[in-house]
Amino acid sequence: MIKTDLNLRNPLRCLGGPAEEVLAPGQFGCVLARAGVGKTALMVQIALNAMLNARNVLHVSLNQPVNKASLWYQNLFAHIASDLAVPQSGQVWESLLPHRFIMTFRTDGFSVPRLEERLGDLIEQNIFIPRMLIVDGLSFDEPVREMLSELKKIARLHGLQVWFSIRTHRHEDPGPGGVPKQLADVDDLFAVALQLLPVGQEIHVVPLKGVSLTPEHSRLVLDPTTMLVKNASA
Repeated sequence: MIKTDLNLRNPLRCLGGPAEEVLAPGQFGCVLARAGVGKTALMVQIALNAMLNARNVLHVSLNQPVNKASLWYQNLFAHIASDLAVPQSGQVWESLLPHRFIMTFRTDGFSVPRLEERLGDLIEQNIFIPRMLIVDGLSFDEPVREMLSELKKIARLHGLQVWFSIRTHRHEDPGPGGVPKQLADVDDLFAVALQLLPVGQEIHVVPLKGVSLTPEHSRLVLDPTTMLVKNASA
């Protein structure tokens, strides 16, 4: 019941339905923002929601060691549990851990064949069978279409929902239709795109593609103190 309650109160449902339905298996989603605004925090909350629904999440970090990536999950869950006054939160947390596997690569050592090899090892030995893949830290400043096309084949083969963080830059003007430059050349590969935009003291979660806020919720924000997604309807 506790997990069900956490899922029902998940603010990501404001994006038009349960978060697990935002992406279909084999589809790509992304979170775009400047450095330090909250890309990892938002993706970890998407991952936590999947874990609460007993779906396995493979978190691939290209810029953080395992312990730092793990700390994101631990801290954000602690904030959620505190915010909702979750009883026996320690037991709930322990029950979620089997649904997460963190894998790290050096940025210059990451490739789709290497990921496919390590993913295959996990699946073939029945160590971990993911349903969601988080890729945090891949640079979209260089051409990535070929890599993404290869990764989409793997996503379709294994039925993976895939989320990417995409770092944008303050000094760059957006491309056609207001789409950030980093996404413009590969936009067709993504079903869903969310952008984090600082507005005054708030960080707005702005749907760019594939989803929209439900009529009863006009604003979705990231709390700059806890980094939790909050409903902030006017």
